[in-house]
Amino acid sequence: MKKQKIEEQKINTECKDKDCPRHGNLKLRGRTFKGTVVSKYDKRIAIEFERMVYVRKYERYARKKTKVHARLPRCLEKDVNIGDLVRVKECRPLSKIIHFAFLEKVKEGVNTKK
Repeated sequence: MKKQKIEEQKINTECKDKDCPRHGNLKLRGRTFKGTVVSKYDKRIAIEFERMVYVRKYERYARKKTKVHARLPRCLEKDVNIGDLVRVKECRPLSKIIHFAFLEKVKEGVNTKK
């Protein structure tokens, strides 16, 4: 009985957000990144990932961290927490700093509380 109610609520809770990649009209194209959620804001998350950059002067590779802001729809806000490994994909510029949209949660974070 409880499972049926939960499933009905999931079906009926489609968001009316036009910038939601699942329920809205937002087109995703371009690069895809996988990173850890560093901070969470209203309708936005910041993810961070490492990349290797060649330093010509020392003829070696160095690790650099890149921080990217992504749009997090209201319908998925409860699923994503700080420390989770998520995948984001490029979209049109949604604001001054948001050029990516949340795609999916890859792995649950270690410090995540349920």
